[in-house]
Amino acid sequence: MATVCAATLALMDAGVPITKPVAGRAMGMMSDGKTYKVLTDIQGPEDHHGDMDFKVAGTADGITGVQMDVKVAGVPIPVLAEAFAQAKKARVQILDVITKEIALPRADISPRAPKILTTKVKVDQIGLVIGPGGKMINGIRERSGADDITIEEDGTIFITGKLGAAEAALKEIEDLTRELLVGDRFEGPVVRMMDFGAFVKLSPNQDGLVHVSEIAPFRIEKISDAVALGDVVPVVIKEIDEKGRYNLSIKAADPEWATRKGLKPSQGGGNDHGSRRNFNDRPRRRI
Repeated sequence: MATVCAATLALMDAGVPITKPVAGRAMGMMSDGKTYKVLTDIQGPEDHHGDMDFKVAGTADGITGVQMDVKVAGVPIPVLAEAFAQAKKARVQILDVITKEIALPRADISPRAPKILTTKVKVDQIGLVIGPGGKMINGIRERSGADDITIEEDGTIFITGKLGAAEAALKEIEDLTRELLVGDRFEGPVVRMMDFGAFVKLSPNQDGLVHVSEIAPFRIEKISDAVALGDVVPVVIKEIDEKGRYNLSIKAADPEWATRKGLKPSQGGGNDHGSRRNFNDRPRRRI
Protein backbone atom coordinates (compact mmCIF):
# COMPACT_ATOMS: atom_id res chain seq x y z
CA MET A 1 0.00 0.00 0.00
CA ALA A 2 2.98 2.28 0.46
CA THR A 3 3.63 1.74 -3.24
CA VAL A 4 0.16 3.07 -4.09
CA CYS A 5 0.78 6.22 -2.06
CA ALA A 6 4.27 6.70 -3.49
CA ALA A 7 2.98 6.18 -7.04
CA THR A 8 0.39 8.92 -6.53
CA LEU A 9 3.07 11.35 -5.37
CA ALA A 10 5.40 10.38 -8.21
CA LEU A 11 2.75 10.72 -10.92
CA MET A 12 1.55 14.10 -9.68
CA ASP A 13 5.11 15.34 -9.26
CA ALA A 14 5.90 14.25 -12.83
CA GLY A 15 2.90 16.17 -14.16
CA VAL A 16 0.80 13.16 -15.13
CA PRO A 17 -2.81 14.45 -15.08
CA ILE A 18 -4.38 11.82 -12.80
CA THR A 19 -7.99 12.57 -11.89
CA LYS A 20 -7.60 12.22 -8.12
CA PRO A 21 -4.88 11.15 -5.69
CA VAL A 22 -5.04 7.53 -4.50
CA ALA A 23 -3.86 6.03 -1.22
CA GLY A 24 -4.16 2.64 0.41
CA ARG A 25 -3.91 0.78 3.70
CA ALA A 26 -3.63 -2.88 4.67
CA MET A 27 -6.29 -4.00 7.12
CA GLY A 28 -6.08 -7.08 9.34
CA MET A 29 -8.20 -9.10 11.75
CA MET A 30 -7.51 -11.12 14.90
CA SER A 31 -10.20 -13.64 15.85
CA ASP A 32 -10.68 -16.48 18.31
CA GLY A 33 -13.76 -17.76 16.53
CA LYS A 34 -16.18 -15.86 18.77
CA THR A 35 -14.84 -12.35 18.95
CA TYR A 36 -12.72 -10.37 16.51
CA LYS A 37 -10.72 -7.18 16.25
CA VAL A 38 -10.14 -5.29 12.99
CA LEU A 39 -6.61 -3.87 12.72
CA THR A 40 -5.48 -0.88 10.65
CA ASP A 41 -2.11 -0.67 8.89
CA ILE A 42 -0.90 -4.14 9.77
CA GLN A 43 2.78 -5.04 9.71
CA GLY A 44 4.56 -8.38 9.42
CA PRO A 45 3.63 -9.84 12.86
CA GLU A 46 -0.07 -9.02 12.45
CA ASP A 47 -0.03 -10.48 8.95
CA HIS A 48 1.71 -13.66 10.17
CA HIS A 49 -0.37 -14.27 13.28
CA GLY A 50 -3.63 -12.69 12.14
CA ASP A 51 -6.51 -14.15 10.20
CA MET A 52 -6.89 -11.56 7.42
CA ASP A 53 -4.80 -9.39 5.13
CA PHE A 54 -7.19 -6.98 3.40
CA LYS A 55 -5.67 -4.28 1.20
CA VAL A 56 -7.93 -1.36 0.21
CA ALA A 57 -6.87 1.46 -2.13
CA GLY A 58 -8.91 4.40 -3.32
CA THR A 59 -9.59 8.11 -3.45
CA ALA A 60 -11.46 10.21 -0.91
CA ASP A 61 -14.64 9.42 -2.84
CA GLY A 62 -14.39 5.70 -3.52
CA ILE A 63 -12.43 2.48 -3.78
CA THR A 64 -10.18 1.75 -6.75
CA GLY A 65 -8.85 -1.67 -5.77
CA VAL A 66 -9.00 -4.39 -3.11
CA GLN A 67 -7.14 -7.63 -2.41
CA MET A 68 -7.78 -10.09 0.41
CA ASP A 69 -6.09 -13.15 1.94
CA VAL A 70 -7.79 -14.98 4.83
CA LYS A 71 -6.87 -17.91 7.06
CA VAL A 72 -10.43 -18.56 8.20
CA ALA A 73 -13.40 -20.13 6.45
CA GLY A 74 -14.93 -16.73 5.72
CA VAL A 75 -15.36 -13.15 6.88
CA PRO A 76 -18.80 -12.09 8.15
CA ILE A 77 -20.38 -9.12 6.36
CA PRO A 78 -20.32 -6.92 9.53
CA VAL A 79 -16.58 -7.53 9.88
CA LEU A 80 -16.04 -6.66 6.23
CA ALA A 81 -18.11 -3.48 6.58
CA GLU A 82 -16.08 -2.44 9.63
CA ALA A 83 -12.84 -3.10 7.76
CA PHE A 84 -13.98 -0.93 4.84
CA ALA A 85 -14.99 1.88 7.21
CA GLN A 86 -11.66 1.84 9.06
CA ALA A 87 -9.80 1.64 5.77
CA LYS A 88 -11.54 4.78 4.51
CA LYS A 89 -10.74 6.68 7.70
CA ALA A 90 -7.07 5.76 7.37
CA ARG A 91 -7.08 6.47 3.64
CA VAL A 92 -8.49 9.96 4.09
CA GLN A 93 -5.82 10.76 6.68
CA ILE A 94 -3.09 9.69 4.26
CA LEU A 95 -4.65 11.65 1.40
CA ASP A 96 -4.60 14.76 3.59
CA VAL A 97 -0.84 14.32 4.01
CA ILE A 98 -0.38 13.74 0.26
CA THR A 99 -2.39 16.79 -0.79
CA LYS A 100 -0.54 19.01 1.69
CA GLU A 101 2.66 18.00 -0.08
CA ILE A 102 1.28 18.36 -3.63
CA ALA A 103 -2.36 19.32 -4.16
CA LEU A 104 -2.57 18.91 -7.94
CA PRO A 105 -0.50 17.37 -10.72
CA ARG A 106 2.18 19.77 -11.87
CA ALA A 107 1.17 21.80 -14.91
CA ASP A 108 4.18 20.69 -16.96
CA ILE A 109 5.41 17.15 -17.41
CA SER A 110 8.94 16.60 -16.19
CA PRO A 111 11.47 16.68 -19.05
CA ARG A 112 12.73 13.34 -17.73
CA ALA A 113 9.31 11.70 -18.00
CA PRO A 114 8.66 9.46 -21.02
CA LYS A 115 5.82 10.50 -23.27
CA ILE A 116 3.75 8.71 -25.91
CA LEU A 117 2.35 10.64 -28.87
CA THR A 118 0.15 9.23 -31.61
CA THR A 119 -0.63 10.27 -35.15
CA LYS A 120 -2.10 8.56 -38.17
CA VAL A 121 -0.98 8.56 -41.79
CA LYS A 122 -2.58 7.14 -44.91
CA VAL A 123 -1.89 3.46 -45.47
CA ASP A 124 -0.10 4.27 -48.73
CA GLN A 125 2.24 6.60 -46.80
CA ILE A 126 3.51 3.89 -44.44
CA GLY A 127 6.29 2.95 -46.84
CA LEU A 128 7.29 6.61 -47.12
CA VAL A 129 7.65 6.92 -43.34
CA ILE A 130 9.60 3.67 -43.04
CA GLY A 131 11.83 4.26 -46.06
CA PRO A 132 14.04 1.71 -47.86
CA GLY A 133 15.28 -0.79 -45.30
CA GLY A 134 13.92 1.41 -42.50
CA LYS A 135 16.27 4.27 -43.43
CA MET A 136 13.70 7.05 -43.03
CA ILE A 137 12.18 5.93 -39.72
CA ASN A 138 15.59 5.16 -38.23
CA GLY A 139 16.81 8.58 -39.31
CA ILE A 140 13.83 10.28 -37.66
CA ARG A 141 14.50 8.33 -34.47
CA GLU A 142 18.18 9.27 -34.42
CA ARG A 143 17.68 12.96 -35.27
CA SER A 144 14.86 13.49 -32.78
CA GLY A 145 16.19 11.33 -29.95
CA ALA A 146 12.87 9.46 -29.69
CA ASP A 147 13.09 6.12 -27.90
CA ASP A 148 10.80 4.21 -30.24
CA ILE A 149 8.52 4.72 -33.25
CA THR A 150 5.98 2.00 -34.03
CA ILE A 151 3.71 1.92 -37.09
CA GLU A 152 0.55 -0.18 -37.18
CA GLU A 153 -0.95 -1.67 -40.34
CA ASP A 154 -3.75 0.94 -40.37
CA GLY A 155 -1.24 3.82 -40.37
CA THR A 156 -1.41 4.60 -36.65
CA ILE A 157 1.99 5.69 -35.36
CA PHE A 158 3.09 5.57 -31.71
CA ILE A 159 6.08 7.71 -30.74
CA THR A 160 7.75 7.17 -27.37
CA GLY A 161 10.34 9.52 -25.95
CA LYS A 162 11.15 12.22 -23.46
CA LEU A 163 9.57 15.65 -23.70
CA GLY A 164 10.89 17.40 -26.78
CA ALA A 165 12.18 14.26 -28.49
CA ALA A 166 8.72 12.80 -29.12
CA GLU A 167 7.46 16.15 -30.40
CA ALA A 168 10.44 16.49 -32.74
CA ALA A 169 9.80 13.04 -34.21
CA LEU A 170 6.10 13.82 -34.61
CA LYS A 171 6.88 17.05 -36.47
CA GLU A 172 9.23 15.23 -38.86
CA ILE A 173 6.57 12.64 -39.63
CA GLU A 174 3.89 15.31 -40.13
CA ASP A 175 6.19 17.31 -42.41
CA LEU A 176 7.06 14.15 -44.34
CA THR A 177 3.44 13.13 -44.95
CA ARG A 178 1.86 16.56 -45.23
CA GLU A 179 -0.22 17.12 -48.35
CA LEU A 180 1.08 20.28 -50.00
CA LEU A 181 -1.50 22.60 -51.58
CA VAL A 182 -1.46 25.70 -53.75
CA GLY A 183 -1.27 28.71 -51.45
CA ASP A 184 0.68 26.94 -48.69
CA ARG A 185 3.49 29.09 -47.29
CA PHE A 186 6.87 27.88 -46.09
CA GLU A 187 10.31 29.00 -45.10
CA GLY A 188 12.85 26.58 -46.51
CA PRO A 189 16.51 26.32 -47.45
CA VAL A 190 17.82 26.59 -50.98
CA VAL A 191 19.10 23.10 -51.79
CA ARG A 192 19.98 23.35 -55.48
CA MET A 193 20.84 26.12 -57.94
CA MET A 194 20.21 26.15 -61.70
CA ASP A 195 20.71 28.92 -64.24
CA PHE A 196 16.95 29.50 -64.40
CA GLY A 197 16.09 29.32 -60.69
CA ALA A 198 16.61 27.72 -57.31
CA PHE A 199 15.10 24.68 -55.64
CA VAL A 200 13.78 25.17 -52.11
CA LYS A 201 13.18 22.32 -49.67
CA LEU A 202 9.53 22.12 -48.56
CA SER A 203 9.56 18.85 -46.64
CA PRO A 204 11.94 15.95 -46.05
CA ASN A 205 11.00 14.43 -49.42
CA GLN A 206 9.77 17.39 -51.48
CA ASP A 207 11.28 20.50 -52.98
CA GLY A 208 10.03 23.09 -55.45
CA LEU A 209 11.36 25.52 -58.03
CA VAL A 210 11.57 29.28 -57.59
CA HIS A 211 12.09 30.59 -61.12
CA VAL A 212 14.32 33.66 -61.30
CA SER A 213 11.26 35.67 -62.37
CA GLU A 214 9.56 34.79 -59.05
CA ILE A 215 12.28 36.28 -56.84
CA ALA A 216 11.26 39.93 -57.00
CA PRO A 217 8.64 42.18 -58.61
CA PHE A 218 11.44 43.56 -60.80
CA ARG A 219 13.93 41.96 -63.16
CA ILE A 220 16.87 40.01 -61.69
CA GLU A 221 19.50 38.93 -64.18
CA LYS A 222 21.02 35.93 -62.39
CA ILE A 223 19.64 33.71 -59.65
CA SER A 224 23.02 33.82 -57.92
CA ASP A 225 22.57 37.57 -57.44
CA ALA A 226 19.62 36.83 -55.16
CA VAL A 227 20.16 33.55 -53.30
CA ALA A 228 22.86 31.04 -52.44
CA LEU A 229 22.83 27.43 -51.33
CA GLY A 230 21.65 27.17 -47.75
CA ASP A 231 19.76 30.48 -47.72
CA VAL A 232 16.40 30.18 -45.98
CA VAL A 233 13.74 31.98 -47.99
CA PRO A 234 9.97 32.53 -47.72
CA VAL A 235 7.96 30.88 -50.48
CA VAL A 236 4.38 30.18 -51.43
CA ILE A 237 3.23 27.32 -53.66
CA LYS A 238 2.05 29.06 -56.81
CA GLU A 239 1.28 26.01 -58.93
CA ILE A 240 1.41 22.21 -58.86
CA ASP A 241 1.87 20.79 -62.34
CA GLU A 242 0.37 17.61 -63.75
CA LYS A 243 3.42 15.64 -62.60
CA GLY A 244 3.04 16.81 -59.02
CA ARG A 245 5.97 19.25 -59.15
CA TYR A 246 5.84 22.54 -57.29
CA ASN A 247 6.26 26.04 -58.73
CA LEU A 248 7.15 28.43 -55.92
CA SER A 249 7.25 32.19 -55.58
CA ILE A 250 9.21 34.38 -53.20
CA LYS A 251 7.71 37.65 -54.40
CA ALA A 252 4.17 36.36 -53.81
CA ALA A 253 5.10 35.19 -50.32
CA ASP A 254 6.91 38.42 -49.38
CA PRO A 255 6.89 41.24 -51.96
CA GLU A 256 9.44 43.26 -49.98
CA TRP A 257 11.92 40.41 -49.49
CA ALA A 258 14.13 41.36 -52.44
CA THR A 259 14.20 45.03 -51.45
CA ARG A 260 15.15 44.23 -47.85
CA LYS A 261 17.90 42.01 -49.18
CA GLY A 262 19.29 44.98 -51.09
CA LEU A 263 18.52 43.71 -54.57
CA LYS A 264 17.99 46.23 -57.35
CA PRO A 265 16.42 45.96 -60.80
CA SER A 266 18.79 44.75 -63.51
CA GLN A 267 19.61 47.02 -66.45
CA GLY A 268 17.36 46.31 -69.38
CA GLY A 269 14.31 47.04 -67.26
CA GLY A 270 10.82 45.73 -67.25
CA ASN A 271 9.60 42.43 -66.07
CA ASP A 272 10.88 40.62 -69.15
CA HIS A 273 13.21 37.76 -68.31
CA GLY A 274 13.68 36.74 -71.89
CA SER A 275 12.83 33.21 -72.86
CA ARG A 276 11.71 31.63 -69.61
CA ARG A 277 12.63 27.99 -69.27
CA ASN A 278 9.62 25.74 -69.01
CA PHE A 279 9.14 23.87 -65.73
CA ASN A 280 8.69 20.65 -67.67
CA ASP A 281 12.15 20.97 -69.25
CA ARG A 282 14.07 21.28 -66.00
CA PRO A 283 16.09 18.34 -64.71
CA ARG A 284 14.52 16.92 -61.61
CA ARG A 285 14.91 13.80 -59.53
CA ARG A 286 11.92 12.68 -57.50
CA ILE A 287 12.76 11.30 -54.06
